[in-house]
Amino acid sequence: QVQLVESGGGLVQAGGSLRLSCVASESILNFNPMGWYRQAPGKQRELVATITSGGRTNYADSVKGRFTISRDNAKNTVYLQMNSLKPEDTAVYYCNAPRYETRPVAYWGQGTQVTVSS
Repeated sequence: QVQLVESGGGLVQAGGSLRLSCVASESILNFNPMGWYRQAPGKQRELVATITSGGRTNYADSVKGRFTISRDNAKNTVYLQMNSLKPEDTAVYYCNAPRYETRPVAYWGQGTQVTVSS
C-alpha cells in the first residue's frame, strides 16, 4: 500500500510563506503527475498544482505566480512552496499520486492544515 505523508502546514499571517512536503513510501517516478489539491470548509476539493516526471508544472489560476511545485526524486518528495499567502488559501492540503494498476488508481495523503489569518 502506497503511503503519502504531508507536512509543513500551520498558521501564518497574510503575506507569509509556508513550504509543504509530501513524502512517498516508494519512488515518485512511479506516479505521474504528482500533485497538490486543497479543500476548504464547505467546498469541493480542488487542484492546486501538478508536476510531471519530466518536471512540467501546472497551476490553478488562483495560485499562479505565488505557489511553486517541485520534486526531489532521490528523496521521494514533492514540495509546494507557498508565498504571498491569502486568507482564501486556508484549506486542508492533500498530496496526490496517480498511476495505472490494471485500472487507474489515485493515492492520497492524510492532509495538512494551512490557515492564513488576515
